[in-house]
Amino acid sequence: MTSPSGSTTLSSGAGLSTATAVAYPSRLGPAERAAAIQALKDTELDILVVGAGIVGTGAAVDAVTRGLSVGLVEARDFASGTSSRSSKLVHGGIRYLEQLDFGLVREALIERGLLLQRIAPHLVKPVRFLYPLHKRVVERFYIGAGMMLYDIFSYTGGRPPGVPHHRHLSRRQVLKAIPSMSPDALVGGITYYDAQVDDARYTATLARTAAHYGAHVAPRVRVEGFLKVGERVVGVQAHDLETGERFEIRAKQVVNATGVWTDDTQAMVGERGQFKVRASKGIHLVVPRDRFQSKMGLILRTEKSVLFVIPWGRHWLIGTTDTDWHLDKAHPAATAADIDYLLAHVNQVLNVPLTREDVEGVYAGLRPLLAGESEETSKLSREHLVAHSVPGLVVIAGGKWTTYRVMAKDAIDAAVDALDGKIPPSTTMEIPLVGAEGYQAAWNRRSRTASESGLHPARVEHLLNRYGTMTEDILALVRDDPSLASPLPGADDYIGAEVLYAASHEGALHLEDVLARRTRISIEAWDRGVSAAPVAASLMAGVLGWDSAREEREVQTYLKRVAAERESQLQPDDASADRVRLEAPDIVDVDAAAAKSAEVTRTSTAGPSAATKAPPAKAAETNAADKPAPESAQPPKEE
Repeated sequence: MTSPSGSTTLSSGAGLSTATAVAYPSRLGPAERAAAIQALKDTELDILVVGAGIVGTGAAVDAVTRGLSVGLVEARDFASGTSSRSSKLVHGGIRYLEQLDFGLVREALIERGLLLQRIAPHLVKPVRFLYPLHKRVVERFYIGAGMMLYDIFSYTGGRPPGVPHHRHLSRRQVLKAIPSMSPDALVGGITYYDAQVDDARYTATLARTAAHYGAHVAPRVRVEGFLKVGERVVGVQAHDLETGERFEIRAKQVVNATGVWTDDTQAMVGERGQFKVRASKGIHLVVPRDRFQSKMGLILRTEKSVLFVIPWGRHWLIGTTDTDWHLDKAHPAATAADIDYLLAHVNQVLNVPLTREDVEGVYAGLRPLLAGESEETSKLSREHLVAHSVPGLVVIAGGKWTTYRVMAKDAIDAAVDALDGKIPPSTTMEIPLVGAEGYQAAWNRRSRTASESGLHPARVEHLLNRYGTMTEDILALVRDDPSLASPLPGADDYIGAEVLYAASHEGALHLEDVLARRTRISIEAWDRGVSAAPVAASLMAGVLGWDSAREEREVQTYLKRVAAERESQLQPDDASADRVRLEAPDIVDVDAAAAKSAEVTRTSTAGPSAATKAPPAKAAETNAADKPAPESAQPPKEE
């Protein structure tokens, strides 16, 4: 039950008095972040999770719903790494069938059904794909057998899969469903279903769910070292990048869920990790939906792997590549060669080829693959491993987005094995994310909601598929200020209320957090968010307390990011693209430089005379003891 104040009350169970009911925040705003950091300083936690990607946030939810005290820290924003730059698919992995990795496929398909039907039906949706056939008999039989196995595995989780089974289509049926497909590109096809998700939004919702159940969640807090007693890890040295404060966080067990940064984090312990993680770069293109006509997505074979063409609202996502990456992990860059590679492969099946001018957006991400003997990243394992690399520190690495919940469970299982007392098993199979409970009822009344709110039905559907039952929070903002119903410049799919909500409820601390992850404006808009940036920054300023100078810094830093990304995508190779992309500074570095400059200015303005005018320390103490403090300096009274 959600209270008007924005906190969620967990009702007491049978036999418990109402006094034992506990209220946790159902929002992640500035005040909640400050409270979380204070709690991290003051409390020895059972579990501290480092890294708020999909696995880290999942681990926090798993741990806190077992009744443990939990902290979650992230050096940047939720999902700012790999977890916001995936193919945005929740899938079993057709290509893993060919590699005979049946266990991974089955596990992923069971998870797909859970996410679709129980855990996040508001965020995870079915999507239909066509596999075009080029040989009439042998290929249809071979691929059809694989699709049948895919369907069978999806039923082995004890519940229906949540999507229809595969179907065989003739060449004529395919061309009717996909008029833009070249008739020479196939002899028929097989359709099947998987699911898709806004990966960044899902991860932020997981973080909010962890806070909902009592976890202390703090983005923009970087771990810079580990605390040890003998050989045992007992916590971390943390740095609040927003305030500059450094502090210690004590925990009985620390979980390292830092993805492609796993080796870097392990190096802080002074011990050699038990396995290595290798980064594989994958890029995606975003093109308008009207560039070619199709009622379904496509999966195409390439000489190295597979290529997806995925329906994404008013867009198509085309990806992905699979190449080794040894450069900056925070800002992997797409090159001109990467973009041309994807266009060349998708154009093999289209009547009218796509060009660079058709590309609205481009994004690049890094897969954290477990390093092995293979020299090709496309052949490295997508399995995950969990290890106690040193006492008190659990490391989780590898895996794929779809199986995050299993990875999180395995990591917390390893951590609780070292804790005293009997810890309940994982319950995350049955715990929906915030916004999921009651979603179907909210969806069924969407026409009434549109009529009552004055918003277009399509807008209400858009909100429901992003916030679920939390859509009511957005509508309340619009009721209070109807101007917040206006779409953002250059990004008609998103309204002002969503920006405000991202800052007040979803942990967004910077303009980039909103334009790149809480919304997907940075990849969906033709100008990549340049027009929306000033408006969004102005909306965030009121929530986050920015002055005009800070607001301008946020906008200018974002514009430099966009310019650097565009320029990097014209470069011929990774090294050149990386160098150009890194010319745009990170906002925390810009803020730190501004704070340092302001401090220098204050010191020089005060001059040496300021020190001579200050009373001696002892006299100041005496005066303070003799006189009562003014009312404004008194500790706040408890309410």
